[in-house]
Amino acid sequence: MARHGKNYQQAVKLLDRTKTYPPQEAIELAKRMAHAQFDETVELHLRMGVDPRNASQQVRGVALLPHGLGKKVRILVFAQGEAESIAKAAGADFVGSDELVKKIEDGWLEFDTAIATPDIMGKMGKLGKILGRRGLMPNPKSGTVVSAADLPRAIDDARKGRVEFKLDRTAIIHVPLGKTSFEDDKLMGNLTVMIEAVMKAKPSGAKGRYVRTASLTTTMGPGIKLDLRPTLALTSA
Repeated sequence: MARHGKNYQQAVKLLDRTKTYPPQEAIELAKRMAHAQFDETVELHLRMGVDPRNASQQVRGVALLPHGLGKKVRILVFAQGEAESIAKAAGADFVGSDELVKKIEDGWLEFDTAIATPDIMGKMGKLGKILGRRGLMPNPKSGTVVSAADLPRAIDDARKGRVEFKLDRTAIIHVPLGKTSFEDDKLMGNLTVMIEAVMKAKPSGAKGRYVRTASLTTTMGPGIKLDLRPTLALTSA
């Protein structure tokens, strides 16, 4: 078993592992326990009460975090013709079609999110294995396959803090919420929107308890168990 360093051990002393924390208190504690020499990411981890092998129990969706993620998002758009011009004008970092497909086939992956217009999808089948396993493959269900007219909105959403979430094979959802340098209320706002999105994405096939456990952590910090009742009751209304 790997041994944690002195800073981690000091951080753990602030945590009561027998306790579940209300969201606001958990955010404050996560920031206090952050000890790395860089601006750590605050992450939310949800253990779901669904079967990831059952097609009717898949959990997937998108959340537009109101306060972003605290980092520059590199946006790639697969487009051609007029759509290519629209994407460039809207501020996409990389725009193209066949040449980008070839570049990615050769191993280039220097971008954070990918968007495509429907007419390009036929050229992208060969990228499924490369982009799919990294969560970068454009998909109509996640709002990353859009018409040329919708490209400015999709690019703007990605730039602001668009986060895709998806159930993994162990029935857990892992998502970033921002940075430890964020003010508490901004992290709280992002957490609220994420919880709302996950609850809205509840599949029709879900039975019993939908969310079993929830926790907050930072990149280098220990997990903080969240009190489910106030956490799942969060609403921005």
